[in-house]
Amino acid sequence: MLLFATPMAVEAQSAAKIPKVGVLQPGTAAGASHFFEAFKQGMRERGYVEGRHVVYEHRRGENNRERLSAGAAELVRLKMDIIVTSTDEGVAAVKQQTRTIPVVMANSTDPVGTGFVASLARPGGNITGNSGMSPELSGKRLELLREIIPGLSRIAILWNPDIRGAVLDYKETESAARSLRLQLQSVEVSHVDDLDRAFAAATTGRAEALVVPAVNPVAFSNRKQIAALAQKHRLPSIYGTREFADAGGLVAYGPNAADLWRHAASYVDKILKGARPGDLPVEQPSKFELVINLKTAKALGLTIPPSLLQRADHAIQ
Repeated sequence: MLLFATPMAVEAQSAAKIPKVGVLQPGTAAGASHFFEAFKQGMRERGYVEGRHVVYEHRRGENNRERLSAGAAELVRLKMDIIVTSTDEGVAAVKQQTRTIPVVMANSTDPVGTGFVASLARPGGNITGNSGMSPELSGKRLELLREIIPGLSRIAILWNPDIRGAVLDYKETESAARSLRLQLQSVEVSHVDDLDRAFAAATTGRAEALVVPAVNPVAFSNRKQIAALAQKHRLPSIYGTREFADAGGLVAYGPNAADLWRHAASYVDKILKGARPGDLPVEQPSKFELVINLKTAKALGLTIPPSLLQRADHAIQ
């Protein structure tokens, strides 16, 4: 006797084979939805049509550590084939929940220093992906500020000491400041309520400029408020990603975060085709973009040197 599978059975069998990719973002929908879209675009470019070749489960931490941990635990419970996340907080939250499900870092700081991978060339374990950090970035940002403000001597750095990657970034900036003979003032921000106090402290400390590294989800999610406070306190500021300049920050220099998310799709593709995450080298950015907000420069009474404008990838008019 011949047995025939019903169309419904065939559809169910096909659906069961569709890989499930969990996406965990530490921030809010308003602050980071374009990163998820960039990742999905990268997947589409590799032939993955949502609903046909891949299914996404998306969770957000809403800048809350407990909620982030709960999102990571839920994705593990749902038995994702791969989990994609970003920032040191996001990677740490997923790592705490699983040592077996492959994890792709869309963006991290220093994955070796934070203990996420054994080495960049041979990550080992179940984690691989992108590192958005490069040793020369901290010094370059300080040099750019000095180019804009001749005679610059005192700089404040707004950072989050609760994040391991931020500590590494702070040490890099501290070392670069010493080399450039600049005085560096530490201004710590681990919660949005700290912002007003932080800017008051920078002003009291006679800071002449401000550095805001990308390694702080609180700062990223509140970038409009930070850019407005920097203008209010007359502090020319440089940031780690272009989203800050788009929000009114003076200058941004660093890797394009959306491109890192788009590139994360290449790791997902390789892992779905059988590669082991521990064998895929962690990649560091080779291209950095310089974005200058000329409206903010005008509001601060600054003239951007023509030589710097010529090097800018984007100038916001």
